[in-house]
Amino acid sequence: MNSRPVGRRRADRRGTRRLEVPAGHGHGHGHGGDHVVDTSVVDNDAIVARRVRIVVAAVLAPLITAAVIAMIVMWPGGGVKVATYQTDTARGEVTKLAPCPDKRDQCDLASIKLSTGPDKGQIAPVQVPQAGKVPISIEVGQSIMLGVQTDAKDIADRYQYVDHDRSKPLLILAAIFSLAVVALSRWRGFAALIALAVTAVMLTQFILPAILKGSNPLLVAVVGGTVIMTIAVFLTHGINAESSIALSGTIAALGMTVVLGWFFTKFCQLTGLASDGASAAKQFFPSLSLTGLLVAGMVIGALGVLDDVTVTQAAAVWELSAANPSASRSELIGAGLRIGRTHVASVVNTLVLAYAGASMPVLITFAIQGLPGQYVISTEMVAMEIVRGLVGSLGIIAAVPLTTTLAALAVADRSRDLVTLSDAQNTN
Repeated sequence: MNSRPVGRRRADRRGTRRLEVPAGHGHGHGHGGDHVVDTSVVDNDAIVARRVRIVVAAVLAPLITAAVIAMIVMWPGGGVKVATYQTDTARGEVTKLAPCPDKRDQCDLASIKLSTGPDKGQIAPVQVPQAGKVPISIEVGQSIMLGVQTDAKDIADRYQYVDHDRSKPLLILAAIFSLAVVALSRWRGFAALIALAVTAVMLTQFILPAILKGSNPLLVAVVGGTVIMTIAVFLTHGINAESSIALSGTIAALGMTVVLGWFFTKFCQLTGLASDGASAAKQFFPSLSLTGLLVAGMVIGALGVLDDVTVTQAAAVWELSAANPSASRSELIGAGLRIGRTHVASVVNTLVLAYAGASMPVLITFAIQGLPGQYVISTEMVAMEIVRGLVGSLGIIAAVPLTTTLAALAVADRSRDLVTLSDAQNTN
């Protein structure tokens, strides 16, 4: 007698998710032994397709259409750069280092062979921090980034040291990451990388410029987040019933995150000024709403985890229905929530720790001062991170029952409804 457990996953040659269940626990023509249930039958089920079409037509399609129209209306028409805040840039390799003639103990005079910029190929003298003056010293052979004073006539006065050039190691890391994703997930991983590129384009070409153009940051984040999630989910997981339900749950949870973020930002009297770069942004764009920007950051920060949770929940309910097509809504919701609880427990901890990790220098500073805990958490710098972490976590928690319920409504009682539909057709 075969002792394989109920519900164990198995993949066929096409990569389709399958479940092995004992005979009698699913539909099929086999008798005895283990019966393999292909979860793609759920997407192809006429009952499921009809229910999902209702959700798409009544909810999903109007929301996506509204988001696309809003994005077109708010699309920034031109550059948003501030001329007085701009500087030309160049890169170069250090070929020689010697103490500065007039400040021997303070800096080194580096000979830089320029690889970019107006003087590409030439050697420019640049003052750089001496070893011990910076955390990472400059050495011969390293590539560094430079600022360019375009109005300087002499090449010796034209270039200033900015920082190490880290583009090459970052590109290597990105290449390793891309290869790992494709090696593990194959074509789906490749689609995920394309979705990641789309996200980067949306952030740099729409969300940030639209906010700087004067559009409401919260509205921009919601519109941009909806478009990003639509492209990411359908591109990575395909346009099918399961993906449509997952996307519906994502957008619903995203809306709840927006409401909670806005309410608790006001309730906790957060101004957004404690955010990195907020003062500089406000200086150059006085009309910029920092509180709106703060809530927008919460929304964007929660998007990726919401996607993970909703897709997982939809897939779990789909597999449960594939294993037992006659499962009722309450049975699927109960089983789906049991799966979701474990997932949420780890994901929420991950999100909170991510925000805490980003705030470690601030927390260390307060620890050194020995301030009372209640005093520390009431400061805007810390309270802002707490609100971010908890609001994002609440959005994730909400995503589980929302997506599970939508998925259960779509796939519950498939076999019973199919029998009823067949009987009705035979009667006619």
